[in-house]
Amino acid sequence: MSDPNQAVAGRLGRKEFITLVAALIAINAFAIDIMLPGLQMIGESLGEADPNRRQLVIPAYMLGFGVLQLVFGPLADRFGRRKPMLLGLAIYAVAALSAFAVTDFHSLIILRFLQGAGAAASAVIAVAVVRDTFVGDQMAKVLSLIFMVMMVSPIIAPSLGQALLTIMDWRGLFGFMAGFGGLVAIWVWYRLPETLKPEDRRPFTFGAIVEGFGIVFGNRVSLSYIMATALLFGALMGFLASSQQIYVEHYGVGHWFPAFFAAGGICAAVGGFLNAQAVTRYGMRWLSHRALVAFGLLSVIALLLGLAQALPLYVFFILMCALFVSFNFIMSNFGALAMMPLGAVAGTAASTQGFLQMVIGASLGAVIGQFYDGTTVPLMAGFVVLTLLSGLVIFFGVGKATVTEGGAAPATPTHM
Repeated sequence: MSDPNQAVAGRLGRKEFITLVAALIAINAFAIDIMLPGLQMIGESLGEADPNRRQLVIPAYMLGFGVLQLVFGPLADRFGRRKPMLLGLAIYAVAALSAFAVTDFHSLIILRFLQGAGAAASAVIAVAVVRDTFVGDQMAKVLSLIFMVMMVSPIIAPSLGQALLTIMDWRGLFGFMAGFGGLVAIWVWYRLPETLKPEDRRPFTFGAIVEGFGIVFGNRVSLSYIMATALLFGALMGFLASSQQIYVEHYGVGHWFPAFFAAGGICAAVGGFLNAQAVTRYGMRWLSHRALVAFGLLSVIALLLGLAQALPLYVFFILMCALFVSFNFIMSNFGALAMMPLGAVAGTAASTQGFLQMVIGASLGAVIGQFYDGTTVPLMAGFVVLTLLSGLVIFFGVGKATVTEGGAAPATPTHM
């Protein structure tokens, strides 16, 4: 698979495949990050004065995104990858366009839930498509490259959002999201083949769906990695919910906020690139477990400095960049380790991973955001607590178990 022009799915070469799947996942990143510069304008326009409540535009999207994955996963295992994906993209685009008719904040929250519900198809099925096409460390490498390409969105999305807000009101952000979703749908329609083999399709019945979820929840190692990613995703959601207030209100960076946010995206992309280069040499488990330890130590340092009121902007920024690098080493490898034993129910497995990640992550992120008190302490305390919980899940759930294509050996607790 070293030739980038070699077809890996229908007519798609490796580069186009990675870029298309990254675009499918980036739809969700754009739907979150492009909103950040507009939260204040949205609140003022729709009569929501509480800045913490304005944050709900983000977790509302995440909640819909997480819940509907439980539907799109089994649908993708029954009807293939293409049709459910195109249906979800259509729902996403229509919900985004409907924002032009919104006159109150609560209606916008409902539309954001529906928009996230449609986007659930693109994310869960994108992961299933990767699982259909690659296995083992190659799957982790491809996921890392996908995340690296995907991180272009947080690099440019806040700046793009800021630019759009200079020429139109906040509804223009939703117009952009609808247009981007439509373009990706056209790309999928013409270029992405069906990757689920006919003989691998599962019936869409209550019994078959329950059986599929039973396979996922019955694999202790896979479930442990899924739960660990969900907890860590809560840390990322906490940052997304609080980042605008921390950078603008606490540190006073003003219009430079998109630049700081973009720099974090660059760091995350660097982490994805480095992981893609290292994973085939050192393995997913070795890299991700050590990255989790590094993430925890960096979080503790940032928390202690914040408590001591000795965390200036440049130190906070450096620590966040290092955290983003280690975060990408964790998430892509944990995701691949979770999916590896579950190829027979890839859609259901991806939906379970996405559901728990988004619902738990969005909920925890919303809680962290509501604790914002004008300092970095609540955010970094959330990072420390969630990293500790994630480490405990891996410690007791994975231990020395060896993850294989066919399943995982019984787990024995051990140090990471």
